[in-house]
Amino acid sequence: MNKPVIEEKKVEKNAAEEPSLMAKFGSEKSRQAMEVAEEARDSSYVHPSFGAQMFMGNFKPEMVYPFPEQDPEDKKIGDEYIAKITHFLAENLDPEEVDRSREIPKNVIEGLGKMGAFAMKVPKEYGGLGFSQVNYGRVILAVGSFCGATGVLLSAHQSIGVPQPLKMFGTEEQKKKFFPRFREGVISAFALTEPDVGSDPAQMSCEAKLSEDGKFYIINGQKLWCTNGTIASVIVVLAKTAPKIIKGKERKQISAFIVETNTPGVEVVHRCEFMGLGGIYNGLLKFTNVKVPVENRLADEGRGLAIALSTINVGRLTLPMGSAGAAKQCLSIARRWGKSRVQWGQPVGLHEEGRQKIAFIAANTLAIEAIAYLTSTWQDKGGVDIRIEAAMAKLFCSERLWTIVDKTMQLRGGRGYEKGRSLEARGEPNWGIERMMRDCRINTILEGSTEIMHLFLAREAMDPHLKRLSSIMSSKLSFGDKIKAGLKMLGFYSTWYPSQSYGELSSKSYDDLGSLAKHFKYVESTSHRLAKTLFTYMARYREKLEARQLIMGRLMEIGTELFAISATVAYAASLHKKNPNDNSVLDLADYFAESSERRIDELFDSLSDNDDKLANAVAKRVINGDMKWLEEGIMWSGPKE
Repeated sequence: MNKPVIEEKKVEKNAAEEPSLMAKFGSEKSRQAMEVAEEARDSSYVHPSFGAQMFMGNFKPEMVYPFPEQDPEDKKIGDEYIAKITHFLAENLDPEEVDRSREIPKNVIEGLGKMGAFAMKVPKEYGGLGFSQVNYGRVILAVGSFCGATGVLLSAHQSIGVPQPLKMFGTEEQKKKFFPRFREGVISAFALTEPDVGSDPAQMSCEAKLSEDGKFYIINGQKLWCTNGTIASVIVVLAKTAPKIIKGKERKQISAFIVETNTPGVEVVHRCEFMGLGGIYNGLLKFTNVKVPVENRLADEGRGLAIALSTINVGRLTLPMGSAGAAKQCLSIARRWGKSRVQWGQPVGLHEEGRQKIAFIAANTLAIEAIAYLTSTWQDKGGVDIRIEAAMAKLFCSERLWTIVDKTMQLRGGRGYEKGRSLEARGEPNWGIERMMRDCRINTILEGSTEIMHLFLAREAMDPHLKRLSSIMSSKLSFGDKIKAGLKMLGFYSTWYPSQSYGELSSKSYDDLGSLAKHFKYVESTSHRLAKTLFTYMARYREKLEARQLIMGRLMEIGTELFAISATVAYAASLHKKNPNDNSVLDLADYFAESSERRIDELFDSLSDNDDKLANAVAKRVINGDMKWLEEGIMWSGPKE
């Protein structure tokens, strides 16, 4: 494999002696949530984070260029399996019928099981296929582009279901017990969310109490929106365990358990039905005095949230691959329809409005694919801190895919809005865009909504500054040590901050990138501007920064766009080297980067030139009921008050 050069550096464990400064922000509940999350943050990575360094004004082009390529032998394995599974699904699965009936045919699920589709990420020594992250992602790309529900069936099982956390945290005995079952077609799920607990796991109510004899945990509680939960045989369940005293303070503990669903007390209360993904097996599960053997606990007590976050970090890499599949499908639809549909004397795709839509779809499909492959290859490399990159990938790809699908539907017009079975009933071909729009809408919500991604990225981006600041605020340090720490911090910022201003004005040449070099120059100089701006807002708002979500959101969007430009340019340069006579990929990357840079400039401008204050005031008055008069004249369709 052509691996990018990545600086070898041990990343120190982030374990402050006291709750972090971020944990001191906000309400008591927000502080509790932050403390739980802080204790769960992973620690030791051999390779640094590309995104974390970029937020500090340190652009590392060698991490993305040369763009890492899949090993030819590994690619061959993926090619052969993808050909096999796509042929099977084309012959046996009707996505429109799945959407209508809300069922994936039994013979399809059984067929997938026989070909090892539920053991793609299971190591070979346990009977699995042992796929790389890239090959697994390529399978999801292909399957999801055809049927979203089937793609979710496979990805929820392997990305956040039992296989991934078992692979990362399981004991040898647990692996020998459960891994072989997945090769036989057993399906799994992951149970974290509760009816009253979404992105704040610190408030979890599902509880696991150790039995008096110490042999079992007794689980009681409910879990909501458990994908695959209605048909799964094994589930990873997150639950509270007995609190512990840590540094003189009682801390909540969350632990993870592998629960077999045939255990008495496990009940599927309701199968949820959604706007899209008709065939998704998602439900509300209830656990009543469920006895789980102690040996089924994953890792130590209190490590549950760390397991969940690590699992979700890797699981988020599947969404960019799935988004790439849907985006490619949209590009194919746009190309075909844009050429064949003639209005006012020429194809709709050649009218300027049509051209703009198609150009956006093509350029952003390239960007989504670049990000998907880059993050997946980093995961295969191992030891790379991808928390920030996985979150950026999830944020960018989910939001950009939604716009791609929307533009594709607009290009298709009424035929895009009409259901597929209605088109077929009147003799027209079904291109599936209406179903795709309903299916992909969840992507900006699941596994951390766009808003949560902004907060998560902000926390990670500010972490280096917060760690330095915490060194002078620790109550355990003597006054003299605080003075020394303060002088050390002052010394760092006295050189770091001016270097960011200087960095904005200069950059490397990047001559080997040819016509795309200007975009790496832009990323390098703008990363300095971003780092300086982020620090400035931290200094200005201090503990009030948590409430300035729009400002933080804009800064995180800037960082995400810079990451997207970096990945896309590097990917395009790599593709062009393989086919130097075709400059189309360079033109496509150039257009994407130019558009992204314009968006970044607008985001910087909107930090100071915006309507945030007015919007906040209006929203507050709406919530207070001051503008209920505007609701007059409707027939209220919601619950009676």
